[in-house]
Amino acid sequence: MKNPLRDREIAIIGFAETKIERRSGKTAYELAGEIMDQIAERTGVIPAEIDGLATVQTHSEACNPFWAPFLGDHLGLSLRWTQTTGNGGASPAGNVARAAAAILTGQCEMVLCCNTDAANTRQRSDQRGYRTDFVEPVGLQGPPSYFGFIMRRYMEKHTLKFEALGKLAVEQRKGALTNPNICETFNKPITLDDYLNSRMVAEPLRLLDAVMRCDGANGVLITTTERARAMGIKKMVHPIAFSELTNFDVQNQTPDVTETGFSIVGPEVFEKAGMVHADIRMAQLYDDFHIATLMQLEQIGFCGRGEGSDFILGTDISPTGALPINTGGGQISSGQPGLAGGGVQLIEAVRQMFGEGEGRQVPDPATALVSGIGVINYVRNWSASAALILEQGT
Repeated sequence: MKNPLRDREIAIIGFAETKIERRSGKTAYELAGEIMDQIAERTGVIPAEIDGLATVQTHSEACNPFWAPFLGDHLGLSLRWTQTTGNGGASPAGNVARAAAAILTGQCEMVLCCNTDAANTRQRSDQRGYRTDFVEPVGLQGPPSYFGFIMRRYMEKHTLKFEALGKLAVEQRKGALTNPNICETFNKPITLDDYLNSRMVAEPLRLLDAVMRCDGANGVLITTTERARAMGIKKMVHPIAFSELTNFDVQNQTPDVTETGFSIVGPEVFEKAGMVHADIRMAQLYDDFHIATLMQLEQIGFCGRGEGSDFILGTDISPTGALPINTGGGQISSGQPGLAGGGVQLIEAVRQMFGEGEGRQVPDPATALVSGIGVINYVRNWSASAALILEQGT
């Protein structure tokens, strides 16, 4: 399978993340400005050197058809290439691959992938799709209801052990408590009993199964490996394989909602990378709900179908374990910065590979799998599934 990324010619040379806040009072532009400042301080790059910008569609700027050019203008960027991606939580990982493609085809030389959303300060989006006609009249509203359906369907097919989801919740919270960027709401430990006793929000989905939407931003700076070395960059991360599928099983009008694009992109991304699952040192998996993490482990191939609960319970998923998962807290224990949420996993992977994991550093963070999920629509499978494999530069 053709994969130019495998040549390690593309490098992530810097990362940035704002503090995640329940309601920041800032605009997405202001949050992006903080990312630009952090990137400049870390890398020494000035705006005049950046000629590409990839960003995500946002809740807070959803009405703006010129979002990427205006954001670039605010950041002082004169651009040869722009990209606004609307695949929800799959967008940040996808934009790394899109930026790499733009650089490799000569459209630009250095890309800022900036994910920013002031979702709670300024909600302006309408993301309901068919929901207004078919499901909202009977009270089914929002992602928790849909993932409640997904959990229920999973339980009809397989054994789901809530202790496994509780283990994810507890371990991710431990990681979050070492992460200064988490939303203050999550700045306290939880126990398995706390998880099991948390109230139902969409039975069988509990409060501590679910993400909380917040404001925040994150980003990475991407260029060629050759240029990075010429700049004297000492730390870099190579994206070496990416696979994505949008509108999985779209022709099926009565789909099994537990089947997702990860059943295709999971095996594919490993083939592109020339790796097997045992080669992965950490998994930063998109976690709007813990059941999504469990399903990804199965469908990406870390374990068999229906084996997710036992795999989680039988695996050390802490930062020093056999397969560290969402070491910085994920989104559920950090907060989901709106449609920039998929960047939480991406940034944590790069941070770990730069050796800056603070009290949660993964030993030998040579490789990472980063995933993204996007678009929950009309009692169907989630739409977008994305998987990115990263390798630590030498």
